[in-house]
Amino acid sequence: MFEFVTWAVATLGIVTLTIVLAERYGVEIAVGIFAALAVLANVLAVKRIAVGALIGPAGVLVYSSTFLITDILGEIYGKEYGKRAVIAGFFANIVALVSILIAVSWQPAPSYVMPPELEKAFEEIFSFAPRIVIASMIAYLISQTHDVYAFHFWKVKTGGKYLWLRNNASTMVSQLIDTVLFITIAFYGVVPGEALVGMILGQYIIKVAIALLDTPFMYLATYTWKVLSPTPLS
Repeated sequence: MFEFVTWAVATLGIVTLTIVLAERYGVEIAVGIFAALAVLANVLAVKRIAVGALIGPAGVLVYSSTFLITDILGEIYGKEYGKRAVIAGFFANIVALVSILIAVSWQPAPSYVMPPELEKAFEEIFSFAPRIVIASMIAYLISQTHDVYAFHFWKVKTGGKYLWLRNNASTMVSQLIDTVLFITIAFYGVVPGEALVGMILGQYIIKVAIALLDTPFMYLATYTWKVLSPTPLS
């Protein structure tokens, strides 16, 4: 558990630092980092990690950080920038997917003999089942779009107060949508119903823990923006 908390704080801290840099040098940095994390999360998802008795993909921390970015973008720059980040992440994943599929199917250069075990490992890691890809893209688009709109829904409802509420309310519901959609589409009919529910609960609990941990970083990012910018928040 200590390892998980340390990893989460380090990841969220690095992401927040990039947001602070974006506040200084341009919002495009934040959008680019979001897209990079969206791609990286799918690559890391191949590995499974244990958080206590819970099992989840190694990319869960990276992917959860993307919700922090859209919330910060929405709070500082407005809803449109959150939507742009989601669109950028979607197309970045498509580009990455096509590139990876080409690389996997491409025959190695004749002058280079790749060890059989290395070639097999490369193909196993970077070969994606179509059903998994479809599940990932559907869950991504729906949950990330919901997060952008839900954040601003709560911002209007609270009159711009209670940043912690809209940050957590939008992220936790969006993460639930993402987890239920992805696991159901990807594994329904493949694993027993009880195991399916267990997978959903396990991953969602991990994501809720990360959402709670990211709240201080949300405040840190908005505070630095107030210091760096003379104009009010959107």
